[in-house]
Amino acid sequence: MLASVPPLKSRPEFSGILKNQDQFGTGRDRDTSDRINSWFDTLMLQAGLDTPPATILLGCIVAAVTVGGIVFVVQENFLTAAFGLFAGFLAPILALMGARARRQNKIMSQIPAMLEELARAAKTGRSVEHSVAMVAEDTPAPLGDELRLVSRRLQMGIPLRDALVDLPSRTGLMTLNLLNTTLAVQQQTGGDLVTVLNRLSRTVRDRLLFLGRLRAATAASRATAVLMIVLPLAVLAFFVFRDPNYMNQLLGSEWGRTVTILGVVLEIIGSIWVLRILKDSQQT
Repeated sequence: MLASVPPLKSRPEFSGILKNQDQFGTGRDRDTSDRINSWFDTLMLQAGLDTPPATILLGCIVAAVTVGGIVFVVQENFLTAAFGLFAGFLAPILALMGARARRQNKIMSQIPAMLEELARAAKTGRSVEHSVAMVAEDTPAPLGDELRLVSRRLQMGIPLRDALVDLPSRTGLMTLNLLNTTLAVQQQTGGDLVTVLNRLSRTVRDRLLFLGRLRAATAASRATAVLMIVLPLAVLAFFVFRDPNYMNQLLGSEWGRTVTILGVVLEIIGSIWVLRILKDSQQT
């Protein structure tokens, strides 16, 4: 007589691993629209929000209509209302970028302590998988959430290398590539994992110290760069809100249209250049 098979129990802690994630982009960068959609998906993921991207997009539209409507009621000018629409649409995206930066800074500050605790766990003779699971339970969010996801993947039988592969992309911190490489190489070739993790912890601490000094030394330059981006927009907004017909008069002549288009193009190019320099100087 065949033994009865026990019923399968629900394991809600694994539900977030296999469920489909809402995404706008394919991640293949086939065209410009797909790159923008993929960038937005990555921003949502690295900001640590569980809100679907469609909800954020709806919030952008609502904010754009609200700000643009208020500006139109006050100014009764379609051009200034268009500026209001654009500013309202960007506001939630800028808030997401700020949330991502705060989350990344917090994760970076947690990495050295996490590596030291992982080294202590490995020193007791535990396997890498058990050490990661123990450290994940003791590490607070947001880094602890990412480690717990890795731990749940390991419990499902996923290899360590595959469980860690998307950790840098999920956080936006290339420093975690060092952790991925260290654990993957140690698992394949062996070696003193405790010593390697302690050295890695010191390396990350030295890197954080260097980045702190770099940001302090370049604070004035970064503030000047941001001011160069914001000041032309602030001046234009001042004249437009003071005189709703300012842009109509400026664009009414060929000379005015030429200078305005040239200024907008140069402002966009300069903003992209400055933002890229700032991003490269703060790459973690």
